[in-house]
Amino acid sequence: MTAATTQIPGYVVGTWDIDQVHSDVSFSVRHMMVSKVKGRIAQFGGTIETAERFEDSKVTATLDATSIDTNNEQRDGHIKSADFFETEKYPEWTFVSTGIEADGSDYKLNGDLTIKGVTKPVSLYLEIGGFGPDAYGGTRAGFTATTTINRNDFGVDISMPMDGGGVVVGEKVQLTLEIEAVLRTA
Repeated sequence: MTAATTQIPGYVVGTWDIDQVHSDVSFSVRHMMVSKVKGRIAQFGGTIETAERFEDSKVTATLDATSIDTNNEQRDGHIKSADFFETEKYPEWTFVSTGIEADGSDYKLNGDLTIKGVTKPVSLYLEIGGFGPDAYGGTRAGFTATTTINRNDFGVDISMPMDGGGVVVGEKVQLTLEIEAVLRTA
Protein backbone atom coordinates (compact mmCIF):
# COMPACT_ATOMS: atom_id res chain seq x y z
CA MET A 1 0.00 0.00 0.00
CA THR A 2 1.72 3.18 -1.19
CA ALA A 3 0.51 6.66 -1.93
CA ALA A 4 0.24 7.39 -5.62
CA THR A 5 1.64 10.31 -7.56
CA THR A 6 -1.87 11.47 -8.42
CA GLN A 7 -3.67 14.41 -6.76
CA ILE A 8 -6.56 12.35 -5.39
CA PRO A 9 -6.75 12.85 -1.60
CA GLY A 10 -6.10 9.64 0.34
CA TYR A 11 -5.40 7.69 -2.86
CA VAL A 12 -4.14 4.14 -2.28
CA VAL A 13 -2.53 1.80 -4.82
CA GLY A 14 -3.70 -1.80 -4.70
CA THR A 15 -6.28 -4.41 -5.65
CA TRP A 16 -9.84 -3.80 -4.46
CA ASP A 17 -12.85 -6.11 -4.39
CA ILE A 18 -16.29 -4.63 -5.04
CA ASP A 19 -18.38 -4.81 -1.88
CA GLN A 20 -21.75 -5.90 -3.25
CA VAL A 21 -23.51 -5.22 0.05
CA HIS A 22 -22.56 -1.53 -0.09
CA SER A 23 -22.77 -1.06 -3.87
CA ASP A 24 -25.58 -0.70 -6.38
CA VAL A 25 -25.90 -1.28 -10.13
CA SER A 26 -29.09 0.27 -11.46
CA PHE A 27 -30.68 1.29 -14.75
CA SER A 28 -33.59 3.31 -16.06
CA VAL A 29 -35.38 3.28 -19.40
CA ARG A 30 -38.23 5.32 -20.83
CA HIS A 31 -41.61 3.59 -20.66
CA MET A 32 -44.70 4.46 -22.72
CA MET A 33 -42.96 7.69 -23.77
CA VAL A 34 -44.01 9.42 -20.53
CA SER A 35 -41.89 8.15 -17.63
CA LYS A 36 -38.90 6.02 -16.73
CA VAL A 37 -38.88 2.59 -15.17
CA LYS A 38 -35.98 1.80 -12.89
CA GLY A 39 -34.38 -1.50 -12.05
CA ARG A 40 -31.23 -2.99 -10.70
CA ILE A 41 -28.86 -5.89 -11.10
CA ALA A 42 -28.90 -7.61 -7.71
CA GLN A 43 -25.84 -9.86 -8.15
CA PHE A 44 -22.48 -8.58 -9.40
CA GLY A 45 -18.81 -8.53 -8.54
CA GLY A 46 -15.46 -7.36 -9.74
CA THR A 47 -12.06 -5.92 -9.01
CA ILE A 48 -10.42 -2.56 -9.28
CA GLU A 49 -6.65 -2.31 -9.58
CA THR A 50 -5.48 1.18 -8.70
CA ALA A 51 -2.09 1.99 -10.21
CA GLU A 52 0.58 4.52 -9.22
CA ARG A 53 -0.92 6.80 -11.86
CA PHE A 54 -4.72 6.65 -11.53
CA GLU A 55 -5.18 6.74 -15.31
CA ASP A 56 -3.33 3.39 -15.52
CA SER A 57 -5.82 1.68 -13.17
CA LYS A 58 -7.98 -1.24 -14.36
CA VAL A 59 -11.51 -2.45 -13.69
CA THR A 60 -13.18 -5.77 -14.40
CA ALA A 61 -16.77 -6.55 -13.47
CA THR A 62 -19.28 -9.34 -13.95
CA LEU A 63 -23.03 -8.84 -13.65
CA ASP A 64 -25.57 -11.64 -13.25
CA ALA A 65 -28.30 -10.77 -15.77
CA THR A 66 -30.60 -13.35 -14.21
CA SER A 67 -30.75 -11.11 -11.12
CA ILE A 68 -32.48 -8.21 -12.92
CA ASP A 69 -35.06 -6.73 -10.55
CA THR A 70 -37.55 -4.01 -11.53
CA ASN A 71 -39.84 -4.66 -8.56
CA ASN A 72 -42.35 -6.43 -10.82
CA GLU A 73 -42.06 -10.18 -11.29
CA GLN A 74 -44.00 -10.27 -14.58
CA ARG A 75 -41.91 -7.49 -16.12
CA ASP A 76 -38.70 -9.10 -14.86
CA GLY A 77 -39.69 -12.37 -16.55
CA HIS A 78 -40.29 -10.54 -19.83
CA ILE A 79 -36.98 -8.66 -19.61
CA LYS A 80 -35.15 -11.96 -19.02
CA SER A 81 -36.90 -13.63 -21.99
CA ALA A 82 -35.64 -13.89 -25.58
CA ASP A 83 -37.59 -10.68 -26.36
CA PHE A 84 -34.97 -8.74 -24.41
CA PHE A 85 -31.86 -10.19 -22.69
CA GLU A 86 -32.34 -13.95 -23.15
CA THR A 87 -30.72 -14.55 -19.76
CA GLU A 88 -31.04 -18.33 -19.96
CA LYS A 89 -28.58 -18.27 -22.87
CA TYR A 90 -26.64 -15.14 -21.81
CA PRO A 91 -26.70 -15.10 -17.99
CA GLU A 92 -23.58 -12.99 -17.56
CA TRP A 93 -22.61 -9.49 -18.65
CA THR A 94 -19.03 -8.25 -18.37
CA PHE A 95 -17.11 -5.00 -18.33
CA VAL A 96 -13.35 -4.79 -18.89
CA SER A 97 -11.71 -1.38 -18.79
CA THR A 98 -9.46 -0.23 -21.61
CA GLY A 99 -8.33 3.08 -20.11
CA ILE A 100 -9.08 6.02 -17.86
CA GLU A 101 -8.76 9.64 -18.92
CA ALA A 102 -9.16 12.93 -17.07
CA ASP A 103 -12.43 14.74 -17.79
CA GLY A 104 -12.30 18.06 -15.98
CA SER A 105 -12.33 17.36 -12.25
CA ASP A 106 -13.66 13.84 -12.87
CA TYR A 107 -12.63 10.99 -15.13
CA LYS A 108 -13.89 8.94 -18.03
CA LEU A 109 -13.65 5.16 -17.66
CA ASN A 110 -13.47 3.52 -21.07
CA GLY A 111 -14.01 -0.17 -21.60
CA ASP A 112 -15.68 -3.04 -23.38
CA LEU A 113 -19.18 -3.97 -22.24
CA THR A 114 -20.59 -7.36 -23.22
CA ILE A 115 -24.34 -7.90 -23.07
CA LYS A 116 -26.15 -10.78 -24.76
CA GLY A 117 -22.91 -11.95 -26.37
CA VAL A 118 -22.28 -8.57 -28.05
CA THR A 119 -19.23 -6.52 -27.02
CA LYS A 120 -19.17 -2.76 -27.60
CA PRO A 121 -16.93 0.04 -26.34
CA VAL A 122 -18.52 2.32 -23.74
CA SER A 123 -17.40 5.34 -21.73
CA LEU A 124 -18.60 5.84 -18.18
CA TYR A 125 -18.32 9.19 -16.45
CA LEU A 126 -16.45 8.46 -13.25
CA GLU A 127 -16.61 10.40 -10.01
CA ILE A 128 -14.22 9.43 -7.23
CA GLY A 129 -16.00 9.38 -3.89
CA GLY A 130 -12.87 8.93 -1.84
CA PHE A 131 -10.43 6.59 -0.13
CA GLY A 132 -10.22 5.95 3.59
CA PRO A 133 -10.25 3.61 6.57
CA ASP A 134 -13.32 1.61 7.49
CA ALA A 135 -14.67 0.54 10.88
CA TYR A 136 -13.12 -2.93 10.56
CA GLY A 137 -9.46 -1.97 10.20
CA GLY A 138 -9.51 -2.09 6.40
CA THR A 139 -9.47 0.49 3.64
CA ARG A 140 -12.37 1.42 1.36
CA ALA A 141 -12.80 3.38 -1.83
CA GLY A 142 -15.96 4.76 -3.42
CA PHE A 143 -16.84 5.54 -7.02
CA THR A 144 -19.89 6.61 -9.02
CA ALA A 145 -20.01 5.76 -12.72
CA THR A 146 -22.75 6.67 -15.18
CA THR A 147 -23.39 6.18 -18.87
CA THR A 148 -26.18 5.83 -21.40
CA ILE A 149 -26.21 2.95 -23.87
CA ASN A 150 -28.49 2.07 -26.76
CA ARG A 151 -30.00 -1.36 -26.12
CA ASN A 152 -30.18 -2.00 -29.90
CA ASP A 153 -26.36 -1.94 -30.04
CA PHE A 154 -26.36 -5.09 -27.90
CA GLY A 155 -28.97 -7.02 -29.89
CA VAL A 156 -31.85 -6.03 -27.62
CA ASP A 157 -33.85 -4.70 -30.54
CA ILE A 158 -37.44 -5.52 -29.67
CA SER A 159 -39.80 -2.99 -31.24
CA MET A 160 -43.06 -2.39 -29.43
CA PRO A 161 -44.75 0.52 -31.24
CA MET A 162 -47.65 2.34 -29.62
CA ASP A 163 -50.83 3.46 -31.33
CA GLY A 164 -50.41 7.12 -32.19
CA GLY A 165 -46.59 6.96 -32.28
CA GLY A 166 -43.76 6.19 -29.95
CA VAL A 167 -42.68 2.93 -28.38
CA VAL A 168 -43.46 1.06 -25.17
CA VAL A 169 -39.77 0.73 -24.20
CA GLY A 170 -37.15 3.32 -25.14
CA GLU A 171 -33.86 2.49 -26.82
CA LYS A 172 -31.63 4.50 -24.45
CA VAL A 173 -30.79 2.90 -21.12
CA GLN A 174 -29.17 4.95 -18.37
CA LEU A 175 -26.77 2.98 -16.17
CA THR A 176 -25.64 4.12 -12.72
CA LEU A 177 -23.08 2.30 -10.62
CA GLU A 178 -22.48 3.26 -6.99
CA ILE A 179 -19.43 1.21 -6.07
CA GLU A 180 -17.74 0.72 -2.73
CA ALA A 181 -14.63 -1.45 -2.81
CA VAL A 182 -12.45 -3.01 -0.11
CA LEU A 183 -8.66 -3.11 -0.38
CA ARG A 184 -7.22 -6.61 -0.36
CA THR A 185 -4.74 -7.12 2.45
CA ALA A 186 -3.13 -10.35 1.30
